[in-house]
Amino acid sequence: MNYRNINAAIAVSLLLTSCGLYKKYESKTEIPADVMGSLTPNPSPNGEGDILVSWRQFFTDPLLQQLIEQALANNTNLASARILVEQSTASLKAARLGYLPAFTFAPQGTLSSFDRSPVTKTYSKPLQMDWDIELFGSITNKKRAAEAVVLQAQCSEDAVRSNLVSAIAQHYSMLQALDRQLEILIQTDSLWSASLETQKSLWENGKAYSTAVNQMESSWLNVKTQIVEVRGSILYTEIALCKLLAIPTQRIARNKWGAHDLSTSIANGGFSAEMLRNRPDIRLAEHMLEEAYYNTQIARAAFYPTLTLSGTLGWTNNAGGTVVDPGKLLLNIMGQLTQPIFTRGQLKAGLKIAKLTEQDLLGNYTQTVIDAGNEVNQVLADFQAAVEKDGYYSRQVATLHEAYTGTHELMDNGKANYLEVLTAQESLLTAQLSEAMNMYYATQAIIALYIALGGGSK
Repeated sequence: MNYRNINAAIAVSLLLTSCGLYKKYESKTEIPADVMGSLTPNPSPNGEGDILVSWRQFFTDPLLQQLIEQALANNTNLASARILVEQSTASLKAARLGYLPAFTFAPQGTLSSFDRSPVTKTYSKPLQMDWDIELFGSITNKKRAAEAVVLQAQCSEDAVRSNLVSAIAQHYSMLQALDRQLEILIQTDSLWSASLETQKSLWENGKAYSTAVNQMESSWLNVKTQIVEVRGSILYTEIALCKLLAIPTQRIARNKWGAHDLSTSIANGGFSAEMLRNRPDIRLAEHMLEEAYYNTQIARAAFYPTLTLSGTLGWTNNAGGTVVDPGKLLLNIMGQLTQPIFTRGQLKAGLKIAKLTEQDLLGNYTQTVIDAGNEVNQVLADFQAAVEKDGYYSRQVATLHEAYTGTHELMDNGKANYLEVLTAQESLLTAQLSEAMNMYYATQAIIALYIALGGGSK
C-alpha cells in the first residue's frame, strides 16, 4: 500500500469518526409509570387529567390574580432569574458566531535611528483575521451546549415563577383562614361576654359562687388574648406577602373564605406520571444532562486535529527592512493544522471527567424524578386527609353548638353549673378554629399538588 492509499484510509477513518461527534443529544430518560406509587388516582381515560391549566385559570379570585401579577412583575428573585436567562442567551449568540472568522484592526508605527542617522518612520495598518475551521464538531457542540444552558436558565426561571405563584397563593389563603378565625373569635367574644354578665347577675343574686364568675372571666380573657394573637398573625402574614410583592408593608385586600374555591378536579380526576415532565426541576435535570453530553463530545473532539486560518490585509511602508513611500498593499494568509500528540494526560482526563459528570447527572435526574413522585404522593395524601376530616369537623361543630346552646339554657334555669357551660363553649370554640384551619390545609394541599405537577410556571 503506497502513502497515497494510507493517507486516504486515515482520512476516511477520521471522517467516519467525526460523524459521531456531530450526533445530536437523544433523551434516554423516562418517567416510570409507578413513580408516584399506588396513592395517586388512575389516569383520566380521555387524557384530560394530563392537561394543566395556567395559574390564571386555576386561581380565579380576582384579588389573588392581581397579587400574583404584581409579584411576577416586581419580585427580585424572579428578576434575577430573568437576568440569568438573558446572560445565557448572550453567551449562546456568541457561540453561534463561532463559525465565523474574527477580524481585528491593529495599526502600529515605529521610529528608529542608528548612530545619529536620520529617523526612519515605518507604519503598518493591517486588518488581521483568525478563523477556526470546524473539522470534528467542536464549534457545533459548543453551540449546542450553550443552547442547553439557555434552556436550563429558562427552567430555573420557571421554577422561581412557579414557587412564587405558590407562595402568593399560600399566603393569601392563610390570610383568609386567619380572617375566618378572627371572625369566630369576635363572635365568641360577644357571646362569652354575655355569659359572663349572666354569671355576674346570678352571683349578685346569690345564685352562683364568685369562683364561677372568675372562671367565666378567665375564659373570656383567653378569647381576648387569642384575638390579639390572630391579629398579630395576620400582620406577620401581610408583611411576608409584601416582601414577595417587593412593596412596603400595607394591608392586603382579599375576599372572604369560600368566595372563589379552587377546583379539586386535579386531585380527583386522575393524572399520569408523565405530567411530572411539566415540572421545571425535572426539565432542568434533563437539560443539564444534555449539556453534559455535548461537553463529552467536545472532550472527544479535542483528540483530533484543529485547523486555523490566519491572515493580514492592509497597508505598510516596511518591506522587510526596506522603507518605501508611499506604502504598499500587504497580504498574508497562513493555515495551521494542529494535532495533539502528548498532552501529559490532560485530554484523557478531560474526557473521563466529562463522562463521569454525565453519569452523575443521569443519577441526579433519576433522583429528581423519584423525589417529585414522593412529593406528589405527600401532598395528595394531605389533601385527602383534609377532605376526610372536613366532614367530621362540620358534624362536630354542629353537635357542639347544639350542646353549648342547650347547656347555656340549662344554666339560665339553674339546672346546669358553670363548669358544664365552660366545657361546652371552649369545646365549640376549639372545633370552630380547627375547622377553619383544616380548610386552609386542604387549600394548601391542592395548591401544592398543582405546583408539584408542574403548574404555575405559565
